[in-house]
Order: sequence, then C-alpha cells, then structure tokens
Amino acid sequence: MVGKINYIPQPRVEPAGTPNARNNIPAAGSSFAELLREKTARQQPVKLSAHAQKRLQQRNIVLGAAEMAKISRAMQRAETKGAKDSLLMYGDLALIANIKNKTVVTAVDGHSLKDYVFTNIDSAVIIK
Repeated sequence: MVGKINYIPQPRVEPAGTPNARNNIPAAGSSFAELLREKTARQQPVKLSAHAQKRLQQRNIVLGAAEMAKISRAMQRAETKGAKDSLLMYGDLALIANIKNKTVVTAVDGHSLKDYVFTNIDSAVIIK
C-alpha cells in the first residue's frame, strides 16, 4: 500500500529585484545615492524660531536657500553624533539650534559676539 503524501507548503520566494515590503528591504537595483536622496527628501526642513527671525532682521542678515542648505547639513551631522542643542558657526554668524526639532532658536552676528557666552549647548559645528 502506498502511503498518503501530505502537501507541505513552501515559503514564498520573492522574485529578484522586488522589494520585500515586510522587512523594508529595497529593490536590488536601488543605488545608495537613490536611497540617500529618498531619505533626505523625507527629512523636515530647518525652521527659524520667531526669536531667531527677529534677531536676523534686527541685524539685517538674510539667509538664502544655499545658506539654509548648509545649515541643514550641519544639523544632520550634529544629529548623527547625538547632539541635542548645538552652536553652529557660519562665517561671523553664530546660530544656536535645537537639533531634534531642526530649529534655529537664536542668531548672533560678529559684532555682537564679543564677550558673548553660549550656554546650554552640547556641541559646536563649524560650517564652511
């Protein structure tokens, strides 16, 4: 007598090149540059607090898109190091930023920096 053959289900194998949605594994064809662009595009932009905006206006400082992009990259570098509140030095401009909230909380220009003491910061980033 021939024994009964039981069907044993096999695990589903995803075709090569398709993302595994359960594990968030990217498609095999995705390059590092594409993944990096996607991740950075989802990150929130740098904000200026009302206090920082007021200080910049008082000192006639205008931050354009290029400057804000540099500030954003500096904040990302500080975040990767675990910083929470940073002093960002950009030329003769000093910015205090809350890294978690991506917010510049105050700004001090070169003329006001003499004898200035920065408190409640855990890091400093020099922006070039």
